[in-house]
Amino acid sequence: MKSFTDDQMRQGIAAAKRYCAVILRVTSRRKEPGADAIVWEHGRRNFGLRADGVLPIVCPVNDGSDCAGVGIFTTTMEETKKILDEDPGVKAGVFTYEVHPCRGFPGSSLP
Repeated sequence: MKSFTDDQMRQGIAAAKRYCAVILRVTSRRKEPGADAIVWEHGRRNFGLRADGVLPIVCPVNDGSDCAGVGIFTTTMEETKKILDEDPGVKAGVFTYEVHPCRGFPGSSLP
């Protein structure tokens, strides 16, 4: 592992960009009839948000827990909440969400 000086760390931190991390959770409504179609439309919407550059990181979680996914938005907290409140799955009560402000360092990406 490469080591970094304090100055290199300060430079990296200063160059970090603000994002919003979202944790999406399933509710008991996920098991109701028709929920699969709602989740499908939620996914379709995520494809669009990703194509628009609003949601560059989309990570569905299918491990049987109440966590349905993690996403990184390029929008402000207020904009992110507005986008999520209009999500088909959130509107139908299939999902709830948490939004957390975070920072990303230059060069961060998925392989």
